[in-house]
Amino acid sequence: MNNSELLFLYDARLANPNGDPDDENRPRMDYQARRNLVSDVRLKRYIRDYLQDMGHELYVAQPKQGEVVTADKRLQSVMGGNKKPTVADLPVILDRLIDIRLFGATMPIKGESAGSGSSIQVTGPVQFTWGYSLNHVDLVNSYTISSRFSSQEEKSQGTFGKDYRVYYSLLAFAGVVSGKRAELTRLQPGDLAWLDQALVEAIPLQTTRSKIGQYPRLYLRVEYTDDRTILGDWRELLNLEEKENLRETGDVRLHVDRLVERVLAYQERIAAVHLWQHPDFSVLYKEKAAPLATVMEQLVPRKVIAVESGARVTGS
Repeated sequence: MNNSELLFLYDARLANPNGDPDDENRPRMDYQARRNLVSDVRLKRYIRDYLQDMGHELYVAQPKQGEVVTADKRLQSVMGGNKKPTVADLPVILDRLIDIRLFGATMPIKGESAGSGSSIQVTGPVQFTWGYSLNHVDLVNSYTISSRFSSQEEKSQGTFGKDYRVYYSLLAFAGVVSGKRAELTRLQPGDLAWLDQALVEAIPLQTTRSKIGQYPRLYLRVEYTDDRTILGDWRELLNLEEKENLRETGDVRLHVDRLVERVLAYQERIAAVHLWQHPDFSVLYKEKAAPLATVMEQLVPRKVIAVESGARVTGS
């Protein structure tokens, strides 16, 4: 399998993209740069939950209500018995669990030789950076919410709590798919098709009270012709014209000239550009609004592959 690099943008309006448990669940922030932050773990959780809903078997799965599952029991259930798996069982485990093929895992698998360790770590070929907002983000300045239910101490009135949200955040992630590590985890092209679809569908489908108001806006997976090419963080090629006081998607003026120039400059090393753009999200190329797919198809014909939202992906 060849390398790929990923660019993924989604936005959040009056939502909490990733609460920080060390800071009263406030949105994660780089306060000095006024950037909203989202961890790669949060993004992978969206993907895993989507894949589970689509019928895939996972290692790091959401348990059934009231169920407690240890890593040992999870692997034993995958193997269909009570015996603790060994290294010899690893190919079977990889073939059955798409999230390990994608993201890797540390698994309690005992080595075959005497004295060998009791766990094995598989480094996943798909890795994401932490996401950060391209715009300067303001927190909603009213945090207190009330409940109609009374606390034990104050039985005559409802209780109060905190609800932290951002006004608007245009979040960008970068990612990489390592062709060499993909061979070790037995990753298949169909797995990447599921990854593509998950990134453009998962967030609205996995919404909760604090996450409603989030929508994917742009997804790009640049697939190379070899397993050696890595060109760098594609977010650095985006230019957001105005970073202050954004409140909705329509306020965004995002220039992609440098991104397109990179594709042109390295087109001989690019096998395909897998691309999806939300119909309500505009980008600017040479100061004109145009779908990025249209621009790409004109400049690098026969290399653009549309990622279809809502399409059924075959194979796993």
